[in-house]
Amino acid sequence: MSEKNILIIIPMNDSQRARVDAVKGGYDVIYETPETVTEKQVKNANIIIGNVPPQFIGASEKLELLQLNSSGADAYTPEGILSRHTLLANAAGAYSKAVSEHMFALMFSIIKKLHIYRDNQNKCLWHDEGEISSLSDKTVAIIGLGDIGMSYARMCKAFGAKVIGVKRTVREIPECVDELYANSDMDKALAKADIVLSIVPSTSETRGLFGKEKFDVMKDGAVFLNGGRGDAVNQDDLLAAVRSGKLSAAGIDVTVPEPLPSDSNLWKEKNIFITPHVAGHYHLPETLRRIVDIAINNIDLYVSGKDITNKIKH
Repeated sequence: MSEKNILIIIPMNDSQRARVDAVKGGYDVIYETPETVTEKQVKNANIIIGNVPPQFIGASEKLELLQLNSSGADAYTPEGILSRHTLLANAAGAYSKAVSEHMFALMFSIIKKLHIYRDNQNKCLWHDEGEISSLSDKTVAIIGLGDIGMSYARMCKAFGAKVIGVKRTVREIPECVDELYANSDMDKALAKADIVLSIVPSTSETRGLFGKEKFDVMKDGAVFLNGGRGDAVNQDDLLAAVRSGKLSAAGIDVTVPEPLPSDSNLWKEKNIFITPHVAGHYHLPETLRRIVDIAINNIDLYVSGKDITNKIKH
């Protein structure tokens, strides 16, 4: 038995486990689940594949590589979680199809009022809810033009929408984007958009980014969507903006806290469409396949002494 081990807590089938065996080098492999993994196993691991409880790690000096199964890494970057020598990688790129399609479905349901008709069905109410709109007439602003944002942009463009992207730095404008702004010029994009999608990570710059000030910049009757991180939005301000009519509706897959408490007023607002952070995870089988591919590739690269992909600074 080797003195070093790889602890894997994401689901893998026999074929995928065989691929791990082919690249593991001199490491033993231990398979657990998020429910069964112990703090002792985490502290003794040299490579971990999957999101273990951060408090279990305790800046372990044994941990060489932590490969997350999520795109977000904010839970693992604070001081005292990881040792300085530990490599951290995320699963960016695995979630683009699942999250973008989910947020597109939320948006489409809202502009066609399908969420309201579903509410009416639950009341056995046959009622015409009036005017709807077409995506081909809309300008869509995407705040956070990474893999997910680009996938969402391509779908919107295919339906005839004008697409505006906002990202940290402006270089070449992608083919599926009509206008591109830097974060510092975000308000210019917000003022033009009928639909705004936030797909930003949780950072010191994005926490509380969308509050009254940003909502006031948006067009009257705009639709706001959040598929990034819940803490990017001031939820009281979002509720006030929808109730006042400043925003016609909102669609959110992420909240603070999670789960959203049952007494939250967000639940009671008919023009806020909520899903319980299900856009990602493994609900689309392809997402898990992509995560496993990223993880196995990084095991191979690391064991071979090469630079890993999807590296995150901490």
